[in-house]
Amino acid sequence: MDAQQNSRPALAQARPDLPMPLWEFVGLIAAMMALNALAIDTMLPALHEISRSYALQKQNDQQLVIFSYVLGFGAPQLVFGPISDSFGRKKVVLGCIAAYAVTGFACMAATSFSMLLATRFLQGIAASGIRVIAVSVVRDLMGGRAMARIMSLVMTVFMVVPILAPSIGQGVMLFAPWQWTFGILGLAGIAMFFWISARLPETLPAEDRSPLNLKGSFRAYRQVVTNRVTFGYMCASGVIFGALFSYVASSEQVFRDVFDKADTFVLWFAGIAGALSVANYMNSRIVERLGMRRVSHSVLLAFIVIAAVNTILMATLGQKLAIFYPLFALTFACFGLIGANFNSLAMEPLGKIAGTGSAAYGFMTTTVASFFGWMVASRFDGSVVPILEGYVGLGLTCLVIVLVTERGRLFGSRDDVM
Repeated sequence: MDAQQNSRPALAQARPDLPMPLWEFVGLIAAMMALNALAIDTMLPALHEISRSYALQKQNDQQLVIFSYVLGFGAPQLVFGPISDSFGRKKVVLGCIAAYAVTGFACMAATSFSMLLATRFLQGIAASGIRVIAVSVVRDLMGGRAMARIMSLVMTVFMVVPILAPSIGQGVMLFAPWQWTFGILGLAGIAMFFWISARLPETLPAEDRSPLNLKGSFRAYRQVVTNRVTFGYMCASGVIFGALFSYVASSEQVFRDVFDKADTFVLWFAGIAGALSVANYMNSRIVERLGMRRVSHSVLLAFIVIAAVNTILMATLGQKLAIFYPLFALTFACFGLIGANFNSLAMEPLGKIAGTGSAAYGFMTTTVASFFGWMVASRFDGSVVPILEGYVGLGLTCLVIVLVTERGRLFGSRDDVM
């Protein structure tokens, strides 16, 4: 990677020149990313009603409302990355947000389950561009541990959405049909469109843009996949995030069918999201002192151990919520100390092709992760044991990838670029 690619972001690592107050910048990026979480989590309380409304024959088919969106969200990021590297960030993200809002309202009008899934797929495509550009904007302005810290703050704010979104969906259903859990997405898209139009300037200068052509795109993606650290942490993220997707897809069934907590599902779901938010904030406080590798590698090991202990206890003592839930919350808190750091480690070497890198990373953590998530969630059979076993397997696979990426060396400090 040449020095030119890293020169401008490197200068911004210690004191980034943000286009707005820090609190607003963090809030804006978090809100952009939260549109994705909102599209996944708001309708979770409605999944059972959706299943009944469309007379689905298989209960697990309700998970397709989530996975159809995630499928659309994944691969298009590979296109939006080069587009934003060529045309800049702002115009592209405004177009994507407009499409996100339109498809949110279109979901309300779906007259069949197949039409709903198709519209959700299109909404995922729109959201994929938003996600790519949110990360790219941060990388345009900073790098290294500074980026990891900002991303942790972003994720701390972002995690408020998974805490509140199911409650929003539940609240909507008290006064309106389940279709309005999708209408909320259209309203959120409109609000974001005006916020970004008014407050976010273009963050990619014209002189740093790459020509949009197939040869240039292939060259940029070749730089991404041939960088050992970038590609390794993308693959590791794609695997471990499978556990997160499997939880989101199966959570309503777990708390309703296994623990008989359908009426209070939103509270139990909020507790898990709260643990994630606290962990993200903790990461923002410690990562600049301890380093991305030391934190993320240690917590990955903890993820494997906690998931394994929970699996053993559920298999031997029975499915007791008082045992399962605290360990499960700790397991998912680990994502708050893994996700932002893996993301920053993958993005750090990429400089001015941050859009392409963000796209590739997003593809791995959505399309690949959703495949692993579906494999785990589809094993749900009325017991949490198969899902917990899947988490252990995903954690071990992720650890192997990290070991290969780091040539067998964990807890290193090669990320000490300040």
